[in-house]
Amino acid sequence: MQHLRHILQQFWGYDSFRPNQAEAMRCVLEGRDSVVVLPTGGGKSLCYQAPAMAMDGMAVVVSPLIALMKDQVDALDQCGIPAACINSTLMAHEKREIARSVRSGAIKLLYVAPERLVQERFLDFLRETPISFFAIDEAHCISMWGHDFRPEYRGLAHLKEEFPGASVHAYTATATPQVREDMAAQLGLDRPEVHVGSFVRPNLFYRVRQRGDILAQTLEVIRKHDGQSGVVYCIRRKDVEQLTADLNANGVRALAYHAGMGDDARRRSQEAFVRDEAEVIVATVAFGMGIDKPDVRYVVHTGMPKSLEHYQQESGRAGRDGLEADCVLFYGPGDFGLWKSIIGNDEAPGAAQALSAMYDFCTGMACRHRSLVEYFGQPLNSCSSCDVCAGEIEGVSDASDIAGEILGAIADTGQNFGGAYVANVLAGANEARIRERGHDRLPCHGALRSHDKQAVRSWIEQLAGQGYIERVGEYNVLQLTANGQALLRGDGDAPRLLAPDEAPRKSRSRAAGGAGWEGVDHALFDTLRELRRTLAAERGIPPYMVFGDASLRDMARVRPLTPDAFHHVRGVGDRKAAEYGDVFLRAITTHCEQHPDAPVETTAAPIKRSPRNDRRSQTFQLFRESRSIEEVCEATGRAPSTVNMYLNEYLVEDVVTDPSPWISPFLVEQIESAAAVAGTERLRDVFEHLDGEVPYDAIRIVVTCLRNRTA
Repeated sequence: MQHLRHILQQFWGYDSFRPNQAEAMRCVLEGRDSVVVLPTGGGKSLCYQAPAMAMDGMAVVVSPLIALMKDQVDALDQCGIPAACINSTLMAHEKREIARSVRSGAIKLLYVAPERLVQERFLDFLRETPISFFAIDEAHCISMWGHDFRPEYRGLAHLKEEFPGASVHAYTATATPQVREDMAAQLGLDRPEVHVGSFVRPNLFYRVRQRGDILAQTLEVIRKHDGQSGVVYCIRRKDVEQLTADLNANGVRALAYHAGMGDDARRRSQEAFVRDEAEVIVATVAFGMGIDKPDVRYVVHTGMPKSLEHYQQESGRAGRDGLEADCVLFYGPGDFGLWKSIIGNDEAPGAAQALSAMYDFCTGMACRHRSLVEYFGQPLNSCSSCDVCAGEIEGVSDASDIAGEILGAIADTGQNFGGAYVANVLAGANEARIRERGHDRLPCHGALRSHDKQAVRSWIEQLAGQGYIERVGEYNVLQLTANGQALLRGDGDAPRLLAPDEAPRKSRSRAAGGAGWEGVDHALFDTLRELRRTLAAERGIPPYMVFGDASLRDMARVRPLTPDAFHHVRGVGDRKAAEYGDVFLRAITTHCEQHPDAPVETTAAPIKRSPRNDRRSQTFQLFRESRSIEEVCEATGRAPSTVNMYLNEYLVEDVVTDPSPWISPFLVEQIESAAAVAGTERLRDVFEHLDGEVPYDAIRIVVTCLRNRTA
């Protein structure tokens, strides 16, 4: 595992494993089949990406969406990892080029759609290639009991037969125990090890509210997170279109995303969002697995999802970087019936039960985190990250009396009516249909007339969510459960009822940013964030692929001023240190010079140190002896990318002005001529002036020496 630690540090800039990662990676290295369930943001992808770099051969990764494949490959490329994807959007010559790279052994991870793995021609191609293992991402799609069943995944069952020497590993962020068992069975896994991480996401703060003026409610969440990225989910396409228009009319940069849009329109919306060109994306559930953006700071649901699996995955799009994020769910009395009509009789087994569990989550008064993790078969002892446990929700003082009146009204009217009718009876409505049935003469008529009718409707929903009432039949007729009958007799436990108009008024905002902002120089963070945006735009990649928010906060907290200190920032691997180190260090140095009195976090964790310091000294001495890059690689056993990074640090530290020991005189002359025209401020300007034909590493060496001459 020490080799894997080195790989994590070298390519991703991490010096430790997250929970369950080491065990999951060991399965891959030892060739044992596995099922790995880690929540979104738990480092699931690393469980197969890191072992792929440590093993001979090529790993094949099955992914359901083209956009997700592309994001993964682009992110790996930024880390210096050779990966590729084959999909229907590629031209024939692009596919041929990837095939050549695969045959030459240059590719370590190949991403493909499940449909491609049932094509005999592609299977023949893979049979000619040394395969280290197969990784099935979003593996819950293979189970009819899962929330996102896809028939094309069933074709993956033949992998164990076609490639008996390669292990198969199933990865998902969302799976109940039943789905986990079904995944393993459908894939034909051989005595798989099962590793299930905790579903607790303490960085996510869950709130559930009844829906009112949904535009105003959504704007309140967005404005709390001004300038940050968020996702807003709607049930219906028309709601997506309307809310997107309303948000833009209120000055929010919002884009729509739903299945009724063309492929190009959806792709443009998604790309604009991941590149921070749009602040908010308003979407149906069609927007889910395709998003790999780690810095989503809030997720809003304007209606109830159809299952806790969907909610866990959709809300889990927030805070994938481990930093704080808000998940706010607004639900209405009609959501249950709407989903019930959509589901019909064609959904997967258990859909009706899943809908009921979701409804109970919305209307219940239990800890939100506990409700989620217990649904997935795990315990939870304590929580401080939801509206219930944070004390934002206060129950009405006379809950038992109110519940008794509601249950009594349902019984007295014969348990033959829906929630709206019962609420009208309790409110004392003088409607013809109530008079015709004689219900205006019942003792319950007008029993709750002192309360707002919307509050009565809400209490009916809450009692249903807590198991005292159930809906029956096509028209959702209310009937008492055994618990409801016991409560009506005076034998049951008293319920908790929330007054709908109280929760928003008593809502407490967490401290700005929480602990993730402790010791961070906010002005420097903003500067680095803008720098990240500029660099990403130049390279045509999403900003988070340069550095995530967690790395930027760490930089703004520690304020590294040397290449070695910068390399020890979390999330800074060898490739990114070499690619972006110069420009970020200049920005940090300039900021510190301009703000010498800015507070520095003295309690921050010390900069990570490792045996790298000894290797650094050894490498510097070899450079002082004018050894070539190839010679230093051989002498130290380090990769060229790492040696180039050390060389750049050496050039800066020793103020070297002559690049000739490492770059040929002809190339030095080319680069210096280009720099005279394009300047030395940005390596990319020099790179483009040379028509992209000279490697960045060579440009960096020469430009650093040029800067040292004028230092």
